[in-house]
Amino acid sequence: MKDSKTLKHFTQTALQGLFGLLPVVIIAVLILWLYGKIDLLVNWAFEIVGFTPENNQFLWFMLVIVIFLLILYVIGHLMKTRLVGFFESLLAKIPGYSTIKDIIGIFNSSKEGENKVLVVAIRGFANEGYNIGLMYSQKESIIKDHYTVTLSMSPIPNGGYMFEVHRDNIFVIEEATFDDNLQYLLSMGVKSFAEIIKSESKKLDELVLLSDWLEANR
Repeated sequence: MKDSKTLKHFTQTALQGLFGLLPVVIIAVLILWLYGKIDLLVNWAFEIVGFTPENNQFLWFMLVIVIFLLILYVIGHLMKTRLVGFFESLLAKIPGYSTIKDIIGIFNSSKEGENKVLVVAIRGFANEGYNIGLMYSQKESIIKDHYTVTLSMSPIPNGGYMFEVHRDNIFVIEEATFDDNLQYLLSMGVKSFAEIIKSESKKLDELVLLSDWLEANR
């Protein structure tokens, strides 16, 4: 019995480590891949003009870093302009692009406006009390005054349930993020949500009602 509990504890802790490390690994792999592509491109460009990277290793490294950062800046700037809409309209014709884009967008908790991922407390899924869930969009449901809320599974949050909830039963936890909710799910409740977001426990009327949040963020 003790061995079983030990194995269960080890498995759960290992899964928490995996999901905690996964975003870092994905970002690192992406950065290294982009760096490699830019390095090849710059190498090809300067070989044409007779520049020899082997004789100027430090200068070469700094040049690639500068170009890499400039490309990221330009891409980030374009994301705020209408020009990105033109490119997206072309890419949207590629099968599966829109679906992949939406899935990646879920994990971006720094969005603004109607696409911001909100962490919310929902009334009505138990005889008493509240559940903590996510709103991936603040667009109104097919049912008037209702909004789509997702309750994820624990400890592996790759599944869950979607509900259409009346706005008067949804309260926004403004200081919480998607990542905070992920930590909460992975902890299986061992950590309280207040502990994760480093906040004191609050009364319900101290949270922001969804209708008030929508009004303030129009």
